[in-house]
Amino acid sequence: MDNEVQSGQIMSQNAHVIVLGNEKGGSGKSTTAFHLAVHLLYAGFRVATIDCDSRQQTLTRYVRNRRKWASLGELDIPHSIHVHLPLADTDSAQEANRIAFAMFRDAVGQVEDVADFIVVDTPGFDTHLTRLSHSLADTLVTPLNDSLIDLDVLANFDDERELASLSHYTRLVQRARRERLSVDGRSIDWVLMRNRISMLNSRNTRMVLGGIERIAERVGCRVADGIAERVIFRALFPLGMTVLDPLSEETLGSVPSMSHVTARQEYRKLVDALHLPGEAWHRQFRFEGALATTNSVRPPVSLETL
Repeated sequence: MDNEVQSGQIMSQNAHVIVLGNEKGGSGKSTTAFHLAVHLLYAGFRVATIDCDSRQQTLTRYVRNRRKWASLGELDIPHSIHVHLPLADTDSAQEANRIAFAMFRDAVGQVEDVADFIVVDTPGFDTHLTRLSHSLADTLVTPLNDSLIDLDVLANFDDERELASLSHYTRLVQRARRERLSVDGRSIDWVLMRNRISMLNSRNTRMVLGGIERIAERVGCRVADGIAERVIFRALFPLGMTVLDPLSEETLGSVPSMSHVTARQEYRKLVDALHLPGEAWHRQFRFEGALATTNSVRPPVSLETL
């Protein structure tokens, strides 16, 4: 079955879908996905997370680490409803695509009635699940490391640093946006997120920003500042904790630093820049004083869930 026809059959009617997409590994998709989910949980929303990266499973490991750490420390912290899509056990590409479509459709159907937001993490390469999830997105966030090398995932530039041609990934997103518009008349809000931003106002940083802004103008998307390069994210991953969780030695396993506080502010600004539904309401929430109730749902037999 044609990919565009297939993806058009999966539509979330009740939940706002945030997809983290980039065909380059190491861009921070999983970390950003998890932090966005936790932010929304603390704001009082019901959140589901779907891991479409069947090989790396970084988001799934993050969720497992969080539940284990919370259980060991008896911590009252919120958790998302989580679904992990396993690899299809077949050598046939056509059959693998059919299975991937069925799993993704079932995953969305399982959580859309019990979640206000669905946060989807995608692989760092083109797969059938990548195309399906992009077509479902209401908000598409593409993290980009602040490097000229990382701009290649979006476009090719000539020797004068002028935009010469669009990349495979950008064309994939453009197809997804056209398909979404034809299916339900809604557009995908595509946001390019500058990630691991250097603290120095260097020539390279200015060139990267200029390149991103030219791409955004060409393809009709927005640009948002993301998170600076910080060691704390590598330290928090084994615990499944985020900079949005209560900053204490009990929850973090160590004394929090100013880096935690600064990173928290950066994520708050990022969420503000995404213009998500209900933003005006959850922007007023105080993360330190509001904990969302843990969500749970009974999964269908066909899906591997946590």
